[in-house]
Amino acid sequence: MAARSKARKRAVDVLYAADLRGRDPREQLAEEVAAGHPPVNDHTVRLVEGMAEHAARIDELIDRHAHGWSLARLPDVDRAILRMAVFELLWVDDVPDPVVIDEAVQLARTLSTDDSPAYVNGVLGAILDAEVPTS
Repeated sequence: MAARSKARKRAVDVLYAADLRGRDPREQLAEEVAAGHPPVNDHTVRLVEGMAEHAARIDELIDRHAHGWSLARLPDVDRAILRMAVFELLWVDDVPDPVVIDEAVQLARTLSTDDSPAYVNGVLGAILDAEVPTS
C-alpha cells in the first residue's frame, strides 16, 4: 500500500475514533501522535487537521449531497471517509480529484458495507460537480 493510501486509512481511523468518542479529531490525533506506535504520517496529520478546521463546511456539503440520508444516519465509517475525502477534494491541491475519489471508494470497499463504495462515489461526485469549477 502506498504511503498516502496508508495515511488516508490512518486519517479515517482517527476521524472514526474521534466521532465515536465525541472528541475533537485534533485531540484524538494528538493522542495517537503521542503514542507513536505506529508513527503518524504527515499526510495523516494534514488530513485530520484540515478536516477539523473545515468541519462545519464539510458536514454541510455532505448533508446537502447525501441524498436520502442525513449526516447523522450515515454509517460511522462512511461519515469518516466522506469527511476526509471532501477535505482532500476541496482543500488539497497536490492530489488529483479522481485519485481522491478512487482512494475513498477503495476505503469504503475495504472498511464498510457492500453499498458504501457506490454511495461514497456518488456523494463525492456530486460535491465535486457542485463545488469545483471546471477549467
